Amino acid sequence: MPNVLLFNPRSAPSKPRIPNSILAIAASIEGEFGYVIVDGNREKDPLQKIIDYLSSGSFNYFACTSMPGPQLRQSIPISARIRDMFPEIVIIWGGYFPSNQPRVVLESGTVDFVVNGPGDKCFPALLRALQTGAPYELIPNLVYRSGSEIIHTKKDAIYDQDSLPPLPYERLNSFYPIRHYLGRSYLGTRTIAYHSSIGCPFTCSFCAVVPIYEGRWKGKSAQAVYKDIVYLKQRFGGNAIEFHDNNFFVSEKRTVEFASLIRKENMVWWGEGRIDTISRYSDETLSLMRESGCKMIFFGAETGNDAVLKRMDKGGTQSGAQIKSFAERLAPFDIIPEYSFVLGTPADTPDQVQKQIDEDIAFIREIKSINPRTEIVIYVYSPVPTEGSEMYRKVLESGFRFPKTLNEWISPQWDSFDLRKNPLTPWLTPAMIDTIKNFETVLNGYYPTVSDVRLNRWKRGIIRSLAFLRYKTRLYGMPYELKALQVLWKYRQPEIEGF
Repeated sequence: MPNVLLFNPRSAPSKPRIPNSILAIAASIEGEFGYVIVDGNREKDPLQKIIDYLSSGSFNYFACTSMPGPQLRQSIPISARIRDMFPEIVIIWGGYFPSNQPRVVLESGTVDFVVNGPGDKCFPALLRALQTGAPYELIPNLVYRSGSEIIHTKKDAIYDQDSLPPLPYERLNSFYPIRHYLGRSYLGTRTIAYHSSIGCPFTCSFCAVVPIYEGRWKGKSAQAVYKDIVYLKQRFGGNAIEFHDNNFFVSEKRTVEFASLIRKENMVWWGEGRIDTISRYSDETLSLMRESGCKMIFFGAETGNDAVLKRMDKGGTQSGAQIKSFAERLAPFDIIPEYSFVLGTPADTPDQVQKQIDEDIAFIREIKSINPRTEIVIYVYSPVPTEGSEMYRKVLESGFRFPKTLNEWISPQWDSFDLRKNPLTPWLTPAMIDTIKNFETVLNGYYPTVSDVRLNRWKRGIIRSLAFLRYKTRLYGMPYELKALQVLWKYRQPEIEGF
């Protein structure tokens, strides 16, 4: 039986989470191919661990998942080292980065195949083809290189999630104790990271999900989700849940059923949704969600400008007025809205870019006055290759281009780009970036995030007092005293670290 090494590179500098994507791939080959799991979040030297495995001579395939940003710091150099040391090993990548940037991945000469989106059927089918010498050209969700040409096979339908094999938690536990993945967070002392659905039915032009799933969504049934959560609670002590779905709340019916099931378990939970979707939920549903433990929901507010929302292809019915009214509506239900905003979108002139930044800052302040408990997460706009969208057309017209080599993606400036801290976008000047980041610093000082469990009451009081005058007078420039405290106290940034 050929062996597969499944690698989960180190992600953001926060607590390790259950590697659901790697577990899904492991489930797809369970019983048919032998495999081991190496988690870069749990290894001091993952490269050495990988080399030790491969040196045994019993492995045929190296499979790696990779998001843009921190995971590339391990996935790129480790894959390159494997190619040099073990040229006979077939290297297969999956995840958001290779799915959105397959050309640069395959032209590197390091990676042989890219799994484009869900790999539940593509990955085992590819392994079977490679083992038997059968053709792989008709396997859906595959990208590979043929000479100088990059070949994309057809996209498969999104699979019924309940029909997929269960995740092999016990097998993961044999490599890394699952209890060590259930860390302390704002939600609980043993927080479960769980993925209950894939895709999203919307096609926002700035979202990396869109090119992969193309406006499609499928979720596990509420019963199946509940069964998994109760297992993780009873077997490993989980007492809170982060749903990492791109859009957990697509179906009100599924949400109601899950909330009805989970409420007796006394578990706090969090998920991501859309304002224009959940605003249509009934008051009874919102009450049930809170009763069941839903404490906070992440929403992509993006901007208060309706024209920019349209350019973003936000879809649905979301508007600036709705963003404000929904923040107000959630307050009596004791559910905290966590609004993310994307500042610095492209425009025709620098003055228009600056004007929109200023308007978004004013809009965020208005949201905080309507519902002060609203959590605000600020991103600087970074492009996603969504061909055909007006926003991406403006990006290309500005002269922006993605890196041409894998090594360039892990250069210091592009590493920062992936975290949306240094977007390298021609329409944004350093002064504009300073405006955004300085406002964010003052805002986080005056309204420190509730998700930072390390900030006690007196620390919150001190930083809020220091930020008071700046926030009230709108004097955001050079907030060095606030930045110093945030560094000293290791202030948690939800846009990078989550909970």
